[in-house]
Amino acid sequence: MKRIIISALVFAFFFGLNAAAQELVAAFGKNYQWQNVLSKRTVEGETLKWMQVNTEAETWRIEDDRLVCTGLPIGVIRSEKSYENFIMHIEWRHMEAGGNSGTFVWSKAEPGSNRLPDGVEVQMLELDWVNQNMRNGKKPPVAYVHGELFGVGGVEIVPDNPRGERSKSIENRCKGKGEWNTYDVVCVDGTIKLSVNGKFVNGISEASQRNGYICLEAEGAEIHFRNIQIYELP
Repeated sequence: MKRIIISALVFAFFFGLNAAAQELVAAFGKNYQWQNVLSKRTVEGETLKWMQVNTEAETWRIEDDRLVCTGLPIGVIRSEKSYENFIMHIEWRHMEAGGNSGTFVWSKAEPGSNRLPDGVEVQMLELDWVNQNMRNGKKPPVAYVHGELFGVGGVEIVPDNPRGERSKSIENRCKGKGEWNTYDVVCVDGTIKLSVNGKFVNGISEASQRNGYICLEAEGAEIHFRNIQIYELP
């Protein structure tokens, strides 16, 4: 009897996690097909759906034209669909000095013990982060940490601008707390190029995982997203 009860509890625990991970968190942003873009037809686009992975319902809310993330608990939501070749336009602003967040691409959206998933992370740090995270008495160069690209969860990449296994931006183009930033992320056949506020400043190639979900990250600080557009490519 004890073994049956334990098995039932384990089943209920994992079934509950799986059910929660399938819940719709927000319908926000647009998805476009490349054929419609090339044809120059006026197409509304499909509304993007973001599904729960391991945050809370209260972590995310829609206010006017913004998707607001409280930052807690640490974790992610994921796109309903998985993507391989695409362009993502996303605008974001941190509301706290030193705020930390990001978006993951080509992810399985299965967080490990640190609650964050695998894939390639596109870093979104507020500029004061470098002042709050001195290393051996030295401040990290701001261009190293804003807009970094790096593989996580066992995903390997080849950095365009190496900082160890990560790729750093060649210059700082991010704006600070309360100001909107624009990322254009081009993901094609294992290669990623990142444009920050209108200029390409970073990239990686030969990603070992090049198909998966897009995730938005809650990592301890309030961040706002707007004007998310995904253009699927062949």
